[in-house]
Amino acid sequence: MKIFHFDVHDNDCYFLFLLFREWYLNGNYLVILVTIGIILPLSLLKSLGYLGYTSGFSLTCMVFFVSVVIFKKSQIPCPLPIMDHGLKDTSPKSGVEYEAHSDSNDMCQPKYFVFNSRTAYAIPILAFAFVCHPEVLPIYSELKDRSRKRMQNVSNISITGMLIMYLLAALFGYLTFYEVEDELLHTYTKVYTFDTLLLSVRLAVLVAVTLTVPLVLFPIRSSISALLFPKRPFSWIRHFLIAAVILAFNDLLVIFVPTIKDIFGFIGASSATMLIFILPAAFYLRLVEKEPLRSPQKIGTFDLQHLAVAHKCPHKPKPLAPYCY
Repeated sequence: MKIFHFDVHDNDCYFLFLLFREWYLNGNYLVILVTIGIILPLSLLKSLGYLGYTSGFSLTCMVFFVSVVIFKKSQIPCPLPIMDHGLKDTSPKSGVEYEAHSDSNDMCQPKYFVFNSRTAYAIPILAFAFVCHPEVLPIYSELKDRSRKRMQNVSNISITGMLIMYLLAALFGYLTFYEVEDELLHTYTKVYTFDTLLLSVRLAVLVAVTLTVPLVLFPIRSSISALLFPKRPFSWIRHFLIAAVILAFNDLLVIFVPTIKDIFGFIGASSATMLIFILPAAFYLRLVEKEPLRSPQKIGTFDLQHLAVAHKCPHKPKPLAPYCY
């Protein structure tokens, strides 16, 4: 959930600041306003099924984002041209600002493998990108005809769709600039000073991540209620307070933690592997008793679990230290 809040903080501030440039559009204030005005009301819904419409709209926004990234690939040349009056030139009609590449021969050749200090951050990001475990049970409970096969189809379609979108955005973003910043949309500011289409994409991404937060909060609140109040009847007061405390805690992290890399470092060093690999594998081995121990499914699960445990290596390279968990 911190990821979504950081994205709201950056995109919301940048989008509105370009339009109005007022002091009260500080990113910290905007995070609080968006949390109170949009995220909290959606998080108070009693059933996850009502969030299906917002989730569908969020997915549409991300499809729009990927489409624009693909479209912009054909508009931005490589290498970026050098204008007569210097390294930069701004066209008043298109708002395009070109900044020449230092070495066009090297810049415009795709590299199949890039390994540097920033590569360490790709490990937890890729892992978190496919974390859907907390939402499995709430989504399963909302299915009309609940069955293991139906849930497997839902998972396959969802994960495959996200994989395709991730690949397209990463591929065309890389082939556009060949040196992409941590935040892909921010890389376009090297070329466009003010572009309506890109501002629309920023707004779409902002809406998408904002509407996704209630989906993540729902299983967190359900788990807290089941753990602390196992035999209590449903209470709207408790329902509201748990959501408010979680959102307030996330807002404090967004305001006071400098970068999202620190969040990845802490979670990656503490619980990410346990949540993503070890616990799901352990649950499968424990709950699926029909499968023999020598079946390919259980052997693969057993190997995955031990590989994840081995990943908590006591001796690790310094750049990977925060993420060798």
